[in-house]
Amino acid sequence: MQYELTAPKDITGHIDLPSSKSISNRALVISALAGGGMIPRNLSDCDDTDVMIKALRDMPEVIDIKAAGTAMRFMTAFLSVHSGTHVITGTERMRHRPISVLVNALRRLGATVEYVDEEGYPPLRVTGGTIDGGMLEIQGNVSSQYISALLMIGPAMRNGLTLNLIGDVISRPYIDLTLCMMNDFGADAVWKDNKTIEVRPRPYTPLCYDIENDWSAASYWYEAVALGGKGCKVTLTGLTDSSRQGDSSVRYLFSLLGVKTVFESAGSDVPRTVTIENSGRMVPRLEYDFINAPDLAQTFVTCCAALGVPFHFKGLQTLKIKETDRIEALKAEMHKLGFVIEDIDGRELKWTGERCEQMPIPVIDTYEDHRMALAFAPLSIKIAGLRINNPGVVTKSYPHYWDDLRSVGFDIRQL
Repeated sequence: MQYELTAPKDITGHIDLPSSKSISNRALVISALAGGGMIPRNLSDCDDTDVMIKALRDMPEVIDIKAAGTAMRFMTAFLSVHSGTHVITGTERMRHRPISVLVNALRRLGATVEYVDEEGYPPLRVTGGTIDGGMLEIQGNVSSQYISALLMIGPAMRNGLTLNLIGDVISRPYIDLTLCMMNDFGADAVWKDNKTIEVRPRPYTPLCYDIENDWSAASYWYEAVALGGKGCKVTLTGLTDSSRQGDSSVRYLFSLLGVKTVFESAGSDVPRTVTIENSGRMVPRLEYDFINAPDLAQTFVTCCAALGVPFHFKGLQTLKIKETDRIEALKAEMHKLGFVIEDIDGRELKWTGERCEQMPIPVIDTYEDHRMALAFAPLSIKIAGLRINNPGVVTKSYPHYWDDLRSVGFDIRQL
């Protein structure tokens, strides 16, 4: 399937954002470890959360988490402390995403995890039960999902868990989010210092937990407002100024590209809203280290280039092991649009303003990666006739994205 996008002259509207899949997936695991009696409220309806709901509800012998990397990591850890033997697998791409860091860590803590096929990659056979836990050293520059997966099962270990993080720690806000949610459910989990986390063997307590809407999804509306020009304004629901989501930093970053954020007060029975508006003022150049918010990189690479703002972005090393190699995907697709993006050691992306010939009818490939479709679609504001291949990938995190674009005036034609 392919969509052709035509943007409206003015971007104005009200958007009900999807729920945060990061919070939803953590809440599901912690709720299951707390006994599973209470289902979190306002759960995400995306693919990644759906596979976790079904896995935790049905607990089949073979659990297929499809393309959900979060579910693969969180469920592998969960299964290691849940009685029974299960095989966990996924898509072809998932079976080529490395997981040895997590498997080795679980084994050192006493878990029984085996590779079914290729060493270092899913599928995995996990035989669960009570494990000892204790002290563990792990590199801090691995995916924060590995660290969060280990932390969440810490209260279920006989001796709890002490994690010593070695070297640089990336995506720290996601680790902090995990710890905050664990403590919300009655765990005792704290930073002892800036590299050591201690989780005591105190069981979780069941809790009615409300899921905030998704700041990552909000980033694409910030992008649209930035590209739409002065006066463009969109209202977004369900976001808080004190959010624990790492991608809430998007509001500060987009202020540099001229997008102002105003939080609206609301009654207890009225969804909280945020109004974002283009002020028409932006920086001439942008440098930023995305070490704590790598999922925002595609949004800012596409947006800055389309605005003519040269950039140098660092802290992108985890992009190569996401749903696709996002470094290579960004370079290839931006080249179709006439932008020459430089890759520095697979860790940085830089654009000096260099241009090349744009394809007459640009067709963006999405590489089975939801964020490629989500981040490139707003570029139709600047590039007439932009086309997106395999637009259905957005269901991984934002199922009603295309409907939301239509609601503010985008014409989306299936070819």
